[in-house]
Amino acid sequence: MLYIGVDLGTSAVKLLLMDGSGKILNIVSKEYPLYFPHPGWSEQKPEDWYTQVMAGIKELIQDADKSQVAGISFGGQMHGLVILDENDEVIRPAILWNDGRTTEECDYLNNVIGKDKLSEYTANISFTGFTAPKILWVKNKEPENFARIKKIMLPKDYIAYKLSGVHCTDVSDASGMLVFDVKNRCWSKEMCEICGIKEEQLAKVYESYETVGCVLPEIAAELGIPESCKVVAGAGDNAAAAVGTGTVGDGNCNISLGTSGTIFISSEKFGVDKYNALHAFAHADGHYHLMGCMLSAASCNKWWMDEIIGTKDYAAEQKAIEKLGENHVYFLPYLMGERSPINDPQARGTFIGLTMDSTRADMTQAVLEGVAFALRDSFEVAKALGIKIERTKICGGGAKSPLWKKMIANILNVKVDVIESEEGPALGGAMLAAVANGEFASVEDAAAKIVKIVDTVEPEPALVEKYEARYQQFKQIYPACKELFQKIQ
Repeated sequence: MLYIGVDLGTSAVKLLLMDGSGKILNIVSKEYPLYFPHPGWSEQKPEDWYTQVMAGIKELIQDADKSQVAGISFGGQMHGLVILDENDEVIRPAILWNDGRTTEECDYLNNVIGKDKLSEYTANISFTGFTAPKILWVKNKEPENFARIKKIMLPKDYIAYKLSGVHCTDVSDASGMLVFDVKNRCWSKEMCEICGIKEEQLAKVYESYETVGCVLPEIAAELGIPESCKVVAGAGDNAAAAVGTGTVGDGNCNISLGTSGTIFISSEKFGVDKYNALHAFAHADGHYHLMGCMLSAASCNKWWMDEIIGTKDYAAEQKAIEKLGENHVYFLPYLMGERSPINDPQARGTFIGLTMDSTRADMTQAVLEGVAFALRDSFEVAKALGIKIERTKICGGGAKSPLWKKMIANILNVKVDVIESEEGPALGGAMLAAVANGEFASVEDAAAKIVKIVDTVEPEPALVEKYEARYQQFKQIYPACKELFQKIQ
């Protein structure tokens, strides 16, 4: 049988076709626009997602035996707010994960409702990117739209609804809404009350590997696939990427270097750090995970290369970088503000340490190292919880850089395992669809049979020592700049 994984990203949807053994047969990508109607705002049109998903599936399976397509599942950008009216029509453009308009609402949730209460209700505190403050923003700033809301959905779940007719979500994606009781894997009545919504306005919650329904007859006819094709709940992009990299079960780690950057630690037990510096979410394997998320990771390098230097030859720029662990230029990678672990939407990107002999290569190196240093900030929180991590897998566009992988191995002092297929959420989605169809006994079974490690980047003791000194300097920069960031907004 054949399985489709849909990775609904921020700039494009990536679709992957996999057979029952885990072999990848085809990959297609379709882009869609991103809108910035005001500084700090970030929106997309859900209708664009659906149009490109349908076009992408048609292209993906055009040369396949369509009668064998047995399941479709998803990985998707998290936290985005999609609101539907009584006719299931989109009310306004989706407010995305990297949108920073909800500072007032976050302050209300964290400081008036209180972080202790939020953590008690949801295992997390409020961040500007989360869904609950977006719901409050619509309530406060667009009351006429708020009054029309019949259903509140997440990005990938809108696609699942369009394909199946079922208003659904999964435990991992729901965890990032701040309306979900993560420990008990159900909606929080208290948070619904705080947000002024009713539980029936939220979608039904499934485990990531559960079937929500089958494709609608008209969808099956348009795509040429069987009406028995299952639509499977799927997962938030990071949980789906973790499935695709085999980061399931207890104590495994994955670093994702995509538009955003994450450090993802799977756990069989529920746990929360006392400062809520890391997100405590439900995982797609039926258990839990801790996650540190930085808003700008590979996007920092893209910004530096495309907008500042003006080149698309990323590899050539990195070739000029020779002396690791000796760079006196530092870069704070907070181009969109920051989530984990500082939770400061007013933080900004910053170069520091420039002198007359600083080179273009030094600044490129600083950008790459700054992202790795910021990932280590979250890594240090996990270590403080007593979690021992000796190795990590890696995925995302930035993971294609041998230099960046070497930096991460030495800055975090861990072994970095490179997997055979770095297809992340799309592969994870296809694997979840296969599990739902009984191809594998569990998500962990699928990961064990499909995910293969092909290389390991080992930390080098001398370089680890150099980077330790650099990291100790790096972590002093943000506290020194924090008040200034607030003044220059």
